[in-house]
Amino acid sequence: MQLLKKIPLIVALLFSCFAFSTTTTANDAPSPEQPKPKHLIAFVIDDFGNNMAGTEEMLNMPVPLTVAVMPFMPSTKQDAELAHKKGHDVFVHMPMEPVKGKRSWLGPGALTTDLSDEEIRKRVEKAIDDVPHAIGMNNHMGSKVTADERIMRIVMSVIKERGLIYLDSKTTDKSVAGKVAAEMGVPHAENRIFLDDQYTVPHITKQMEKICKLIDNHPVCIAIGHVGPPGKKTASVLRQYIPRIQKEAEFVTISKLIQQSGH
Repeated sequence: MQLLKKIPLIVALLFSCFAFSTTTTANDAPSPEQPKPKHLIAFVIDDFGNNMAGTEEMLNMPVPLTVAVMPFMPSTKQDAELAHKKGHDVFVHMPMEPVKGKRSWLGPGALTTDLSDEEIRKRVEKAIDDVPHAIGMNNHMGSKVTADERIMRIVMSVIKERGLIYLDSKTTDKSVAGKVAAEMGVPHAENRIFLDDQYTVPHITKQMEKICKLIDNHPVCIAIGHVGPPGKKTASVLRQYIPRIQKEAEFVTISKLIQQSGH
């Protein structure tokens, strides 16, 4: 009789132990490891539009690029059309006055600090209209203009009206482009490193090594290279590094980088 009285208590104890054991096992089970998200790398190639050396090699790169095309040049429309067809972003590579350098290097339709507000707006609008499929703009030279808040506010107002992106090539630490873009609600990004500011394979390779290190420590990286004098060399080094970079980062255009990183 004593045993019969104790049976319900024993069953209850057994049940509670089983329930506790099951719950603990479920909670303690190791969750499957989430794949580490790849970092993003965007290569911007400047100076298209003038039949420059390396144009074909860059446009045929097996990764997406952002192709910055100078307006009002002999191959402006041809380069922009082909870049768009191949899936690259097309940007207006807007000539802007530098602190040092000849005005003749700027090309037609350049922005200079002596222009009126109305003329600046007109030139920016015409440049955008001249580059087919343009979804953004960056500066060609421009160390003087990008540090001038009056001019950059006019530039950003046109860019905002047209629904474009602005990339600050960062040719000067005094640039106010990013600050003004943020204040005006313009999607924007900033160059981190120039690939070919010296036209030699050893230097371009050294810069690519720096980029590989940057990718390890930064979720987003933007680098600028060029067609023209260094074009074929830059294209050759970039192509060699693609497999290595792809192990750590995803090649993206600037528009995709801004979309994915929330810039």
